[in-house]
Amino acid sequence: MSDTPPAPEPRDTHPARAGEVDGATEPAGARRTYRQVRFERDARATEILLVRHGESAVADLAHPFALVDGRGDPELSPEGRAQAEAVCARLARLEIAAIYVTPLRRTVETAAPLARALKIDPVVEPGLVEVHMGEWEGGLYRERIATRDPLSVRIFSEQRWDVIPGAESNETLTARTTAAIDRIAAAHPGSTVVAVSHAAAIASVLAATAASRPFAFVSVDNASISSIVVDSDRQTLRRFNDTSHLDGQRA
Repeated sequence: MSDTPPAPEPRDTHPARAGEVDGATEPAGARRTYRQVRFERDARATEILLVRHGESAVADLAHPFALVDGRGDPELSPEGRAQAEAVCARLARLEIAAIYVTPLRRTVETAAPLARALKIDPVVEPGLVEVHMGEWEGGLYRERIATRDPLSVRIFSEQRWDVIPGAESNETLTARTTAAIDRIAAAHPGSTVVAVSHAAAIASVLAATAASRPFAFVSVDNASISSIVVDSDRQTLRRFNDTSHLDGQRA
């Protein structure tokens, strides 16, 4: 759940110490001012940068996407590869402790430029893989969305993936993505890590963090950056759908 940063400790205003502030002396009766509190990550907390993979290849139902564990596995499109390079340029200057990807190659290919630049071998985290689309895998989901299939309308009006026959439920998706975030945070206390994932999986993580409606964050863009800070059992949403590194790349 998102938390408001704690208020700063008030300065001592006891009359006997009215002239002292942090070791300095102020004139008696001096006026005191207070700046707004800025968020500061605890030294033990983990910041997880959630990157959605770059744009993937177009779907051609005459040639469905190959499946990996029942999920469509398209490669990146040329646009997606350019987006991956832009993500690398944005994040390579940071101190990144680890890079996580899913079993699907669009995340591996998106992470590849950053992994090369930082000389980090990505770790596969299956818990952050895309929601299973059941009978609409292999590219069929895109066609049904584009043609406004009645079930596709229900997905978003009811905010449930399992409207699709055989698809994964919100509860299952949230349970596995939350467990994955817990594993990553436990492995990297006090560090910043990158996790390249998918739209529905990232939306699930952010919705759980913010205790929001299920599809509140489902509009996450390709190659965007969102971030959460995990501090023990508390999670804070810090950024959503940052695409400033893609300026000039979006039509």
